[in-house]
Amino acid sequence: MNSPSDHSSIERHALDRTRAPVFRFDNSYARLPERFYARVLPTPVAEPGLLRLNRPLAEQLGLDADALSTPAGAAILAGNRIPDGAEPIAMAYAGHQYAQFVPSLGDGRAILLGELIDRAGRRRDIHLKGAGRTAFSRMGDGRAALGPVLREYVLGEAMAALGIPTTRALAMVATGEEVYRERIEVGAVLVRVAAGHVRVGTFEYFARRNDTEAVKTLADYVIARHDPDCAEAEQPYQALLEQVVARQAELIAQWMLVGFIHGVMNTDNVAISGETIDYGPCAFMDAFHPQTVYSSIDHFGRYAWDQQPRIGYWNLTQFANCLLPLLGADEDEARQRARAALDRYGKAFETRYYGGLRAKIGLLDARAGDEDLALDLLGRMAAQQADFTNTFRALGEVSADDPASDAPVRALFADPGAFDQWAVPWRERLASQARPDSERQAAMRAVNPAYIPRNHRVQQAIDAANDGDLAPLDRLLEVVSRPFAEQPEHVEYRRPPRPDEVVERTFCGT
Repeated sequence: MNSPSDHSSIERHALDRTRAPVFRFDNSYARLPERFYARVLPTPVAEPGLLRLNRPLAEQLGLDADALSTPAGAAILAGNRIPDGAEPIAMAYAGHQYAQFVPSLGDGRAILLGELIDRAGRRRDIHLKGAGRTAFSRMGDGRAALGPVLREYVLGEAMAALGIPTTRALAMVATGEEVYRERIEVGAVLVRVAAGHVRVGTFEYFARRNDTEAVKTLADYVIARHDPDCAEAEQPYQALLEQVVARQAELIAQWMLVGFIHGVMNTDNVAISGETIDYGPCAFMDAFHPQTVYSSIDHFGRYAWDQQPRIGYWNLTQFANCLLPLLGADEDEARQRARAALDRYGKAFETRYYGGLRAKIGLLDARAGDEDLALDLLGRMAAQQADFTNTFRALGEVSADDPASDAPVRALFADPGAFDQWAVPWRERLASQARPDSERQAAMRAVNPAYIPRNHRVQQAIDAANDGDLAPLDRLLEVVSRPFAEQPEHVEYRRPPRPDEVVERTFCGT
């Protein structure tokens, strides 16, 4: 599946050897059979220029941030120079896109440069997004625009700060070239770091080709990389399915609890590692409504906020179907084991989600009626157009014994009386906990962020960056990297958008 490339167009060594970045690669995926990927070199860009380097992440990876900040480092991060030990490949995968199966997608504008073992002993992919055409590009140009690159950088850092599993950006690099989408845009490359890039769609690619040998090889690879304990299980592949089910249930519940909408939960955007991946038409909600959609092409709300748990189960069912030949000696046995693993999804999701909702409203222990109390609040928030993030944060400042302290949270409801009605049973429930109010408030502040990357702020940063001004990006990154801190110097970042600032639709950038 190799594609010819002009190896002479890219040098393998940096010019500035005194500051040449050193990547200690150990490339496990490139050792798989070659039908799993296409070998390809990044297409050089006109003028690689480092826009931002994630220095803390570079330190975690054991990389020299100063060396990466040199022109030689920028050339590597842009794909113009290939460091020693790298084995650039475009990964093969398929996917269900809006429930329609596409048999061959693959990395059409991204290249896996190689894998590192970070300082904590974890294997991490180094991935160039927007690095040029590959064997999977079809009619695409293989490039990325600055706007989507910046969005993914910011959203990944915000997720990481919130404690939610996510891919992250090591760097944003300007290309000195234009990208043609609905309009002419500034070109850029995102250097993405992930625990792994194997997707549900990767398994679908081989399963739909009836390549059971490849499915088994891929499953064994995932077990060795992510779930080594599964190798010792009586049924290793059922154990793997159970682990992936648990990770996705946990991840989606965490998204829901911070008002995040992924936007494109296609199976090719579901990472087996359990990380949030492929930030495209995604956003955090401002005013809460369960049917909120941000994707410009999701006309029927398939990936709305409240549909994410259902879609998660649907995607995992596609994964289970891929594993059926490995799950049992006959079809009935295999399907029984698949159902047993999938049946764990609902409980895992509900445990994390409802446990998280209890914590968000200040309840430490589970009692009858707690779920209804939390859901009643969400219903009132939706009816009253209350801001999701600000409502829960303000609720944490309310005193259980002083209704006058309700003023800030009441003001977030179009009809404050709707909150007053809810607060009566809530206070009764708080009284039953027999815990200091200060302790409950501190616990709520620890789970209810004050700051999220609000969509209008992200768009403002994109607009400024397209004009060459990265100061709004730097301020936004500073704010979202400390989401639970008060940050009085940045209090304006807690403000929802004015009507003229609302960004209702986001785009994937392809």
